[in-house]
Amino acid sequence: MSKLGNITVSGVSKSFPHKKKPLHVLDNIDLEIRPGEFFSIVGASGCGKSTLLRLIAGLDGGYEGDIRIDGQRVQGTSLDRGLLFQDARLLPWLNVEENVALALTSSPYSKQQKRELVAEHLKLVGLDSFAKTYPHQLSGGMQQRVAVARGLVNRPRVLLLDEPLAALDALTRQYLQVELERIWKEEDITTLLVTHDVEEAILLSDRIVVLEPRPGRVRRIVEIDLPRPRNRSDAKFLSVKEDILRDFANSEPEPDSASAADSTSDSVEILAPSFALAS
Repeated sequence: MSKLGNITVSGVSKSFPHKKKPLHVLDNIDLEIRPGEFFSIVGASGCGKSTLLRLIAGLDGGYEGDIRIDGQRVQGTSLDRGLLFQDARLLPWLNVEENVALALTSSPYSKQQKRELVAEHLKLVGLDSFAKTYPHQLSGGMQQRVAVARGLVNRPRVLLLDEPLAALDALTRQYLQVELERIWKEEDITTLLVTHDVEEAILLSDRIVVLEPRPGRVRRIVEIDLPRPRNRSDAKFLSVKEDILRDFANSEPEPDSASAADSTSDSVEILAPSFALAS
């Protein structure tokens, strides 16, 4: 049996209503993400990174082209796709294990299997001793680890990450980048990361796609041929970083385009918390 988690994006274009004419956010995107690969999307604000991720997640429709996972067209959300946002979005009246178990509400597992899955994934993210703890008692980094456990507890084929570490302080972010790589290796799951942080993308990814703004188009795909674990201060690492950053020169988005794209993404995020894919 072949490995699952192949993502195919073919000729995808997307527009949103905006003032007197539609705002063209994505234009003819073609991507092939391999099973088990860690793949990142980078680009200037307003280039459609989060929009593309939401289309793959099935949180939005009304686009041209085709998106398939393991040959099946994406139509709405699915337990096969885990999703993690910048905000952990834990329910404050539930403890850690109850927040993770929310993702199993509509799953076919028995009660015992659900308990075992929750315990297994809390251990995976290093929070097994915090199962009865409530969100307000956790640091921001710990809350994000709970969200990672929730995103993985259904054993999805792919994990979709929308700037999950952006709101954290620098030290916590670096620590969780290392943890995210460890979890990805252990779970052996196709992972798609949207990030503004080029260094983060290089640290974690097998390949990176750079999107051009106005509208979002594939500028190029960069193969990261560096041994793991990667060293941020290594000369080859810094050379790759400088090479990718050159793509961002003179690519700032137009104000109207950026604000419209951001407001659209925000409205989708509010309506779709990170555990919604399991409901």
